[in-house]
Amino acid sequence: MELEDNFSKKLFPDNIIPEQKDIIPETMNIIPDFDRDKKKEKDKKPVVQSHVHEFSGSTRIAGPNNSEHNHRFAGVTSGAIPLPGGNHMHVIFANTDFAISHIHEIAVETGPAIDVGGDKHVHMAVGSTTVDAGHFHEFIVATLIEDPID
Repeated sequence: MELEDNFSKKLFPDNIIPEQKDIIPETMNIIPDFDRDKKKEKDKKPVVQSHVHEFSGSTRIAGPNNSEHNHRFAGVTSGAIPLPGGNHMHVIFANTDFAISHIHEIAVETGPAIDVGGDKHVHMAVGSTTVDAGHFHEFIVATLIEDPID
């Protein structure tokens, strides 16, 4: 331990790394107060996630003339993100499949919910993949009907 301390002091002069007392205010209780922590947990409102959607799709064909191709992608959206007026959207992050020695990434916000009857809905998203191997792909995707969390 002493070797480490000496080594650290040579690498980092005392004025670069502040003492712990300089970082943590004296008024802060460093020893956990478990009763206080329990009370804080009790007072917190639970974060309720309403639902997510599965999605799957294919990109449009693109690429150099001698290797035009498309990619597939699938995943699960983010949780619902409220929109003004009471609707909501989701975010989609995904990688495409690996084809012709490359992949693309997808990051897009869906549109608002589209009612499909029976208190169910879907979302649409349109976008472009990241550029890889000198090209990108456009895509249109619809989420699957929501998977409510009970």
